[in-house]
Amino acid sequence: MSHFDVIIIGSGLAGMTLALNLAESRRVAIVTKRGVLDGASDWAQGGIAAVLAGDDSIEAHIRDTLIAGAGLCDEQATRFVVENSRAAIEWLIEQGVPFTRDADNSTGYHLTREGGHSHRRIIHAADATGHAIQVTLAGKVKNHANITLLENHIAIDLITGGKLGLENNACHGVYVLDKNSSKVRTFAARHIVLASGGAGKVYLYTTNPDVATGDGVAMGWRAGCRVSNMEFVQFHPTCLYHPHAKSFLITEAVRGEGGILVLRDGTRFMPEHDPRAELAPRDVVARAIDFEMKKRGLDCVYLDISHKPAAFLKEHFPNIYERCLELGIDITRQPIPVVPAAHYSCGGIVTDRSARTDIPNLYAIGEVACTGLHGANRLASNSLLECMVYAQAAAKDILKQPQTPPAALPEWDESRVTDADEEIVISHNWDELRRFMWDYVGIVRTNKRLERAQHRIRLLTEEINEYYQNFRVSNDLIELRNLVLTADLIVQCAMLRHESRGLHYSRDYPEQLAEAKNTVLVPGGK
Repeated sequence: MSHFDVIIIGSGLAGMTLALNLAESRRVAIVTKRGVLDGASDWAQGGIAAVLAGDDSIEAHIRDTLIAGAGLCDEQATRFVVENSRAAIEWLIEQGVPFTRDADNSTGYHLTREGGHSHRRIIHAADATGHAIQVTLAGKVKNHANITLLENHIAIDLITGGKLGLENNACHGVYVLDKNSSKVRTFAARHIVLASGGAGKVYLYTTNPDVATGDGVAMGWRAGCRVSNMEFVQFHPTCLYHPHAKSFLITEAVRGEGGILVLRDGTRFMPEHDPRAELAPRDVVARAIDFEMKKRGLDCVYLDISHKPAAFLKEHFPNIYERCLELGIDITRQPIPVVPAAHYSCGGIVTDRSARTDIPNLYAIGEVACTGLHGANRLASNSLLECMVYAQAAAKDILKQPQTPPAALPEWDESRVTDADEEIVISHNWDELRRFMWDYVGIVRTNKRLERAQHRIRLLTEEINEYYQNFRVSNDLIELRNLVLTADLIVQCAMLRHESRGLHYSRDYPEQLAEAKNTVLVPGGK
């Protein structure tokens, strides 16, 4: 058994920010199931929303967030995040993040605008902001004597008092599969933090990396945490549609800089759906594209920014320009084929202002958490900001706690399991899950579709649980077990919401109720 002061599950912006804020006085382990950069943070293109310009204001950013959230944002949480936005950006600049500069801007940096924002307030590093941040922070993490980076390690389950037969259900550690040795290791710590990201891989089409399998939500739920608002899955309107372009996102900033959505014949359609046209919030744009594709039997629509100067496009969107060119698409001359794809989970494990969950000693930060900031629809570029603000809040809370020694924990019991006989069961179930979630729990939902999804989830759950109990764990089995549970939580939440609000659109309940309420699920149905 290994002991640390703090164990962080996940190496995205939230996890690394927390680790660096703790490591001066705490021994920290970061558990990440692939490499340190293999998460959604590294893929983030657009940037971070923050009140930096003189003509912007905290009140305007709060107002934009509340409007996008369709009445469900927690106003205190929103104010907390926005008021801490400048400090978060200044911290990143201190770490050496190379944000794009602009000598003509009073801030010294180029600020762009994205859908739903009333001002230019997105600070970015060209069109690869997440990568620039992650590379910078990863260098510091790897060189810090107090941080142990455990790559190719996947968390299996949290170790709680309840599971150990204790009256207090505090979290004491985590069982982790070392993928290099195929051995399960036991890690104990005074504080455990879920920073494991989202669950986009529950859907057939997603902008998320392969690691986004709902692990943190599933582990938190099994440990006894409430989850909230899982029905609000943000579908990014513009994922590159190409057989060789897996999960390549075309950033919101392309529309922010003047890109228009058109049909194959060049007909623009967004003004018919919303007066804000291409600058409408993501849920509106995604539904409009979904409507046009279904109505006309299309495989995709097109995003055209070729009317802008070629030099402008190469400077502001170098990665998009290069990637599209590799695939035979010159964005300076032709439109980009795009489709909506599952992008971001607005719901998650319920946390407070210090990122604490319902379980003592257990925290959740980043996309895995439901802080109340995003409500029914995340405002563009608020997610990286949330990662940082709540990571720093969690650090403050953890540093206030006494440094008591970790508990002695039992080792993982493999005495009654054997090696798996048919791996095809896992791949088949994974494929089935992602397809019916896309068909039945996608951008537009109905009661009948949700019932069909729930029925299939129950059958899959029985099969996967039987498999889990009888065979040695593997990365794919752990992820599938977490995915099917996360899918179940999404469907449960969707079935409880008898209205259309934000990202949840139901044909059976097309109206929005007068009172906005969170959907909260409690383990055991208490």
